[in-house]
Amino acid sequence: MTISYKDLYLRNKGYISDETQEKIRKTRILVAGCGIGSTIAEAAMRVGFEQMALADGDRVDTHNLNRQAFRVRDIGEFKVKALARGLKEINPNAQIAEFNEWINQSNVKSLVSQCAMIYDTIDFLDIGTITAVHDEANIQKKPIISAVSTGWGASAIYFPPGRSEVCGFRTLFGLPEKGTVANESYVKHFGVFIQRISEHLDPSVVSAMAKALTIMEDGTPCPAPHVSAGSYSVAALAVTMAVRILNKEKVTETPYLVLANMGGICSTEGIDLRP
Repeated sequence: MTISYKDLYLRNKGYISDETQEKIRKTRILVAGCGIGSTIAEAAMRVGFEQMALADGDRVDTHNLNRQAFRVRDIGEFKVKALARGLKEINPNAQIAEFNEWINQSNVKSLVSQCAMIYDTIDFLDIGTITAVHDEANIQKKPIISAVSTGWGASAIYFPPGRSEVCGFRTLFGLPEKGTVANESYVKHFGVFIQRISEHLDPSVVSAMAKALTIMEDGTPCPAPHVSAGSYSVAALAVTMAVRILNKEKVTETPYLVLANMGGICSTEGIDLRP
């Protein structure tokens, strides 16, 4: 079936100018980590990004379906392959490069060089890989958005080109300024980070993360709990940030964290519509 780009994204008009829409169309993005990153990739495709590189070595499991952009048919499939198929069902003209492999020191330079903007949604359990992606993005002066779900909401940090040397990933998470992080503790660094922002998080998020970190102290894998509202909040936040960047609008950047707390919604904060 032949679908025109103009018709596919016609309803973006009014919110996205023709000029910005063309920038979106021409901007190639790297989605590093296709778990939660799958929701970002889908939202990005639906807003008009049609050039993507997807990188992840994991396969779809049943427990992914409660929050990631996969279906039962995808179970057992490489996440990258399943995600690419789903994205092509939205826009058949999309140009998607599939990398069914874990990001590492040998391939990170090539992956980053192929794209103009990077989404970091790598599981924080893999602190070495995240650091490698940020280091390379810094070297190549590529903008990078790190996004993660926080319970019923989402959080994201935007690292624009040139700012990483001042307040980059290593600095924010207390990692060595340079060199390997192979011996660094995920529990230690992420735990300190959670403590620093805990007053801004829903208590349920702080409690869930504290429990997970306690279990992982002896090296036992313990993926943190997630709900779909958080995953899709991540997608909305991350894609909005990217569009604003391309539209040259102000976007909060490192060292500041953007937090969207859907769990904080309550009736007393609503708008009274009574005449």
